[in-house]
Amino acid sequence: MTADIISGTRIAAEIRGELKVRVESLKSKGIVPGLAMVRAGEDPASVSYVRGKSKASEELGIYAETIVLPRDATQKQLLARVKELNRDKRFHGILVQLPLPRQIDEDEVISAIDPKKDVDGFHPENVGRLLTGEPYFVPCTPLGIQELLIRSGNKPDGKHVVICGRSNIVGKPLMAILIQKRENANATVTMVHTGTKNMASITRQADILIAAMGKPKAITADMVKDGVVVIDVGVNEVGIGSSGKRILVGDTDFEQIREKAKAITPVPGGVGPMTVTMLMANTIRAAELQS
Repeated sequence: MTADIISGTRIAAEIRGELKVRVESLKSKGIVPGLAMVRAGEDPASVSYVRGKSKASEELGIYAETIVLPRDATQKQLLARVKELNRDKRFHGILVQLPLPRQIDEDEVISAIDPKKDVDGFHPENVGRLLTGEPYFVPCTPLGIQELLIRSGNKPDGKHVVICGRSNIVGKPLMAILIQKRENANATVTMVHTGTKNMASITRQADILIAAMGKPKAITADMVKDGVVVIDVGVNEVGIGSSGKRILVGDTDFEQIREKAKAITPVPGGVGPMTVTMLMANTIRAAELQS
């Protein structure tokens, strides 16, 4: 058996085509979806991420603006800027790029965003509403993972899903999504993490395995059963290739597991393209809800 490749690049392009139709529908009513992105400092990774989100917005017809504060900005200054954006009707969505400088309390900043503009889905109100199945917005990476499963023909309904990793950004919200009693969820979910004993005995039970541990090739072929569907969230740099490009690997041993799995996402080109696309989807949803 050689696994099918679940292409996040292809599925993201499919979804963006659908999003363009929704943007045009909003514009026909005189509504231009707006996204405000706040960045503090010039961290290279943050600059790159925000640039990518801005480019995606432009391609879809979303009005995006990046607000850059100095690295030494105070908590008070950043909170004041977020509150201004909450009131600004040009922006239906607000994103504060993380990480923030050390002097800033990230939790307080996220909590200051209007939950109905929180397109990252990190506000405590959205986190709580996610558990009851009624969030305004779902965090982008878990939402992208659900779409990958649905659109690749591997719906989670009735399956045993094992999530490796308990982060607030991926593991916990994904669990909350997949346990809901509704179509395209309705899974039996087990979560394993650094405190789990004999992890392999649990991962081998998975019909669908989600690897989000932040450790290169942490999930090996002997830890999965034949026919498993694997979603690899990890992006780990392990060196520089002869061409000068970074060598990236996921949290699973892709080549070995591919010989056992039914389907698997590559790294890069799997979950990554979906995260930005789901941010765009959330922004458009925000505009629809506020119109």
